[in-house]
Amino acid sequence: MIFMVVEKFRNQDGKAIYERLREKGRQMPDGLKFINSWVAADLSRCFQLMEADDATDFQRWIAEWQDLMEFEVVPVSQSRETAIALGAAI
Repeated sequence: MIFMVVEKFRNQDGKAIYERLREKGRQMPDGLKFINSWVAADLSRCFQLMEADDATDFQRWIAEWQDLMEFEVVPVSQSRETAIALGAAI
């Protein structure tokens, strides 16, 4: 399943986040797959697409970063798939 993860940087401290990323990597468990990410221009948030079959993979990953960020994890699907599921003509 695909998820949109919104990371809210505590105190807009992107520098601390990138320092840890450089030192320790993403610290992701094996079941969690990073797809891509985008950072807000003001360094307040990061938006990531990730894939996982088990929500506990997110819990393990978030535990490593929660001192620097708050997280919102939203399951998402492509618009085309949703339209087909709802019977819409596309």
